[in-house]
Amino acid sequence: MFKLAKKWWKYITAKLTGSFNERADPKVQIEQAIIEAQDQHRRLREQAANVIANQKQAEMSLNRSMEELEKVNANARQALIMASDAQGRGDAAKSAQYNQAAEALATRMIELERTAEEQKRLVLQSTQAADSAKAAVQQNATNLQRKLAERSKLMSQLDQAKMQEQMNKAMASLSEAVGQDVPTFDEVRQKIEARYAKAKASSELNETSVESRMMEVEQATANVEAQSRLSQLRTELGLGGETAAQAVEQPKPQAQA
Repeated sequence: MFKLAKKWWKYITAKLTGSFNERADPKVQIEQAIIEAQDQHRRLREQAANVIANQKQAEMSLNRSMEELEKVNANARQALIMASDAQGRGDAAKSAQYNQAAEALATRMIELERTAEEQKRLVLQSTQAADSAKAAVQQNATNLQRKLAERSKLMSQLDQAKMQEQMNKAMASLSEAVGQDVPTFDEVRQKIEARYAKAKASSELNETSVESRMMEVEQATANVEAQSRLSQLRTELGLGGETAAQAVEQPKPQAQA
């Protein structure tokens, strides 16, 4: 029962995630990804800073140990010299005290040398960790810059994709039916073209009919009679000559095809 519920939960989660990704605005998702990358880089820098700080602290501790070791070494040498001088003066008690001090300083030197060796290993490890942290920060900074540069490209591509989708949708709507009772654009175009072709055919038939030719002949006859009457009037009025002749001459009517 628990396994079945777990499977159903994973299925519902995947389905909701898919639905969210389908409906989410890509521009917002890009900005979210950039913000997340910037936050990740900031966290990485903080972690790298802590690693480098540990390396610096290890170096300072090693330097203090080496300084103290050098100081103890010098004091031990001085104690041996002072013990030798006291022995030369015949002061056995002072010589013994200086020798005891030299022994104590020698013991301290051994402890400091062991501590310094451990600190050297720690410094070496922390230095390697710091170098790795610096390299990781540099690599992540390069990746972040690449993402920032790619953001503009993706935004431009997204705008182009949206424009192309709108064009595709508009083109598709020209050949798709708007509704059950509404014709498509192609159907309307075919209807108009068919009507125009029919009207053009009827016009051509009328132009080539016998009735049309008879009307042309009658019109031409009327024109000739009118020109003849005008010529007669010009002669009566004394307006003959070249002007009258030009007025009488009329172009012959051309038969229409």
